[in-house]
Amino acid sequence: MDAADSVDAAFDPWSPGFVADPYPAYERLRAAGRAHWYAPTRQWLIPHHEDVSALLRDRRLGRTYTHRFSHEEFGREAPDAAHEPFHTLNDHGLLDLEGADHARIRRLVSKAFTPRTVENLAPTVRRLAAELVGGLVANGGGDLLATVAEPLPVAVIAEMLGVPEDAEERGRLRPWSADICGMFELNPSEETARRAVRASIEFSDYLRELMARRRKDPGDDLISGLLGVAELTEQETISTCVLLLNAGHEATVNTTVNGWWTLFRHGVRPDPDPEKLSTAVEELLRYDTPLQMFERWVLDDIELGDVVIPRGAEVALLFGSANRDPARFGPTADALDLERADNPHVTFGAGIHYCLGAPLARLELGAVFAELLRQAPGLRLVAEPEWKPGYVIRGLRELLVEV
Repeated sequence: MDAADSVDAAFDPWSPGFVADPYPAYERLRAAGRAHWYAPTRQWLIPHHEDVSALLRDRRLGRTYTHRFSHEEFGREAPDAAHEPFHTLNDHGLLDLEGADHARIRRLVSKAFTPRTVENLAPTVRRLAAELVGGLVANGGGDLLATVAEPLPVAVIAEMLGVPEDAEERGRLRPWSADICGMFELNPSEETARRAVRASIEFSDYLRELMARRRKDPGDDLISGLLGVAELTEQETISTCVLLLNAGHEATVNTTVNGWWTLFRHGVRPDPDPEKLSTAVEELLRYDTPLQMFERWVLDDIELGDVVIPRGAEVALLFGSANRDPARFGPTADALDLERADNPHVTFGAGIHYCLGAPLARLELGAVFAELLRQAPGLRLVAEPEWKPGYVIRGLRELLVEV
């Protein structure tokens, strides 16, 4: 078996077995080298922590290339015209911008995620977590994902944006987000693209209508604040709001559910002491990261060992592999250690695209784990869960528990 066959055998992101446990494959990739060409997605797989961490900060790579090159100059085809609504929405968001536009929008949006702003949200987050967990306990259990993990961050982001407390309006946010995020998976199908396009149009239209309401009746919310910023175009405002919802709940939802599945499998519980619980949450973020892969375009040739990755290529930074790399985390890299002190995981990224919402995600995770430990100390698993088919954003379909 040659090297390419070995990579294909180890890395199979469309296999349910691989999605359920990709970590043995990551171990093989790390042992085989620093960069591996993967023909099915036309990407270079990067499995080592040192390389992933460095490339996240390397300005020879970018989330886009259109700030420097045309599609033709970069050796790429233009996106399918039928997918234009999705790309318009995605390409004007903070995550997929580079250069001056990225710096401008990040500077403006970062004001909503200062330590003081996040701390001011703490009472609301803790109240919501207590109410949601209380409902789960009152019912004797249920689906932890649908009843606690999902509603909490969606409600927090909706509150920040100024989405009215209307069940119908807020109820559409998560399905829209799920359909749009489907396009971030590897080689998405045409049906996935159609759903993403439809969600992009509907979500954008909804935000335009909500922005019109806020122009007439401004509130103390993020949309009202963004509307007052002359430096932002309407499309940038819409794309920013969508990104905040999408990125602002995925980590919390999947870390909550994946984390409890990890705790059940290991038969352990975190110490409820706030400082010790914070350390445990960081370990759950490392041990089974909700974002397994982050992609970057190579804007100028780079070298990893004896491999030259040329301009125009795409790299797939394997967060899940980096977070289990013994070269950084020692011989216990594959072990769950809820007291792990030295824990430089890459779950929230690094460099200029480091997750702005990381402090908020940590606040939400701390609140929901604290409430589950307090109100449901005897929480038990009802049935072994199934993984959703997505690999890049990896999470469970449901997690049925009883109190």
